[in-house]
This record gives sequence, structure tokens and C-alpha cells, in this order.
Amino acid sequence: MSEARERLLDTATRLFYAEGIHTVGIDRIIAEAGIAKATFYRHFKTKEDLVVAYLIREYGRQRETLEAIPGSGAESIVGIFERLGELSRGPGFRGCPFLNAAVEFPNSDHAVRKVVDEYRAWFRDLMAQRLRAAGHPQVEDAARALLLTRDGVTISGGVGDAETVRVGIRTALSQWGIR
Repeated sequence: MSEARERLLDTATRLFYAEGIHTVGIDRIIAEAGIAKATFYRHFKTKEDLVVAYLIREYGRQRETLEAIPGSGAESIVGIFERLGELSRGPGFRGCPFLNAAVEFPNSDHAVRKVVDEYRAWFRDLMAQRLRAAGHPQVEDAARALLLTRDGVTISGGVGDAETVRVGIRTALSQWGIR
């Protein structure tokens, strides 16, 4: 990846996450990244292309982080949710970039929503894989419930409700016999 493209993505990531996608214009991203407008358009045809690249990069980061959690089965699910809980209570946490993007792009056929859907399917599949390894009797239902829990963690963390994050994770894991 070129240095200019990297700067564009770094700048877009910071601004989109902190302020929202639709509120941040291309001219501001270009100015803050310190590149020429022509350079932007050499890397991205549209702002939506930049948004998709931002989400794909974030997907890769989250996938790398969560798949690296040690353990197998239930132990790794606990580790994943402990990590999500820590992140959601950290400074500057503003919720899930995928859910935030989904709210701004309500059309389910939009390219942005396709990335959001891919991420959520990956997380659900990750939970199903770990639940199978734990010998869980209700893999699909539990995986969907854990996806919903992940969503709730990011929303509650995004509004600064750390206690709900802790209680929600503990309750969900207990409800599905994970702990």
C-alpha cells in the first residue's frame, strides 16, 4: 500500500470513527492527510470506495485481534468477550464501526452494508466454531445470541455504560453455559 493511501485510510479511520461517515467530507480528509485531490482520486474513485476500504481494514484488524485470543472452545469465547469488554470501556470508544456505518447506510444492497454483513457473519461463524469445539448443544442459537451480545457490548460501551457491558457479558455467557 502506498504511503499516500495509508495516510488517507488512517485519516479517514480517525475521522469516520470519531465524527461519523456522512459528517466528514472528502476535502477535509484530503487536507488532514496532507495529499493532493488528484492523489485521493487515484486511490479511490468515490467517498464510498474510501468507506468500504476503511471498513475492510477495520474488519482485518478485528479479525486478527479476536482470532489471536488463546484457548479453544468456551475458554476462547470468554477471552474474546473479555477483550471486547476492555475495548468498549477504553478511552475514545465510540461504538462499533460496522454498526455505526450500518446506521448511516440503511440500504442493505449498498457496498458498505455488504462489508458490515460480512463482518457480522464472520463473528457469528467464529462463535459457532468455538461453540462446536466446546461441544455446545445449541451452536446456531448460541452463536446468534453471542453476536447480539457483541452488538450490545459495543452500543453500551459507546455510550459509556461500563456496568451494563460487564453485566451483559456475564449474563450472556452464563445463559448459554459458557464460563
